[in-house]
Amino acid sequence: MFFDIGPLELVAIVILGVLIFGPDKLPRVIQDVMGFIRKVRAFSDSAKEDIRSELGPEFKDFEFDDLRPKNFVRKHVLEKDEYGLKDLQEIREGFDLKKEMADVTDAVRSYGDAPSDGGRPNLSKDGAAASDGRIDLTKKSSGALAPGERPPFDTDAT
Repeated sequence: MFFDIGPLELVAIVILGVLIFGPDKLPRVIQDVMGFIRKVRAFSDSAKEDIRSELGPEFKDFEFDDLRPKNFVRKHVLEKDEYGLKDLQEIREGFDLKKEMADVTDAVRSYGDAPSDGGRPNLSKDGAAASDGRIDLTKKSSGALAPGERPPFDTDAT
């Protein structure tokens, strides 16, 4: 409960306790506080047992610490389970982000260097083939629309 209190803070708390309650009342105050902590802990334990008994026999091994996100992830993701799933560290080691990004970059660069006569035709936005082998992404205003004609799809507006 008090794992983050150092020796200096503990001494300061003791000195404050002596100054506030006095040396004659301090032992009685400590006993009262410890009794209160024991009662709260007993109440908490009985509430946990009531919840376990109400959940039924299939939840007899239920632990309330499993509800904490950190413990849940540790139990269900990081540890191997009965299904034989790999743990998270093995998955991380198998996926090399730098290598994947280098592969994608090489593919994009090779696409730009590829001749435009083979494979899929490179089309401009209006459907005509681009002359330099690249896709034309500039917006071209074609003037007024004919009656009943739908306006062109604008990717920047969505």
